[in-house]
Amino acid sequence: MNNYEIEVFISKDEIAEKVKKLGKIITDEYKNTKELVVIGLLRGSVIFLSDLVRELDLPVSIDFMTVSSYGNEMESTREVKIIKDLDENIMGKDVLIVEDILDSGLTLKKVMGILESRSPNSLKLSVLLNKTGRREADISPDYIGFEFEDGFVVGYGIDYAQKHRNLPYIGIVKEVK
Repeated sequence: MNNYEIEVFISKDEIAEKVKKLGKIITDEYKNTKELVVIGLLRGSVIFLSDLVRELDLPVSIDFMTVSSYGNEMESTREVKIIKDLDENIMGKDVLIVEDILDSGLTLKKVMGILESRSPNSLKLSVLLNKTGRREADISPDYIGFEFEDGFVVGYGIDYAQKHRNLPYIGIVKEVK
């Protein structure tokens, strides 16, 4: 897509309010844990993860995985590649995966299967955006920021060909003819 514009879909203030609410819910649910391991999927989750962990009133450690299924395209290649694995052992620990967007679910289904095989005490998923219209895998997030049916979005960590991650809002990409 060469010519496109970005329309504001979810404002900076709406995101901040939702992240604060999610932080309170997660804090309440994990209040008896010794340590919550928060795993971000790079690169898209970084901004959401950073804001979310600041809202958690819990002992937290952070780790990252790098997985890819998009490359520089707007459609998933359907091939999930694990580029960087965790540094931390999660066996017996409470684990929260933080992801920017749940789309087809294929990538997260694979990642969750890998992490479940490592015997965490618990494994839950928090997504900023739950894109329901193109779900292919049987996966449901435990914590959801916003839900929408379909559309290509950017901003607040989410990119198009590595651009627009730094937008403070979520925008919908519209092709200009």
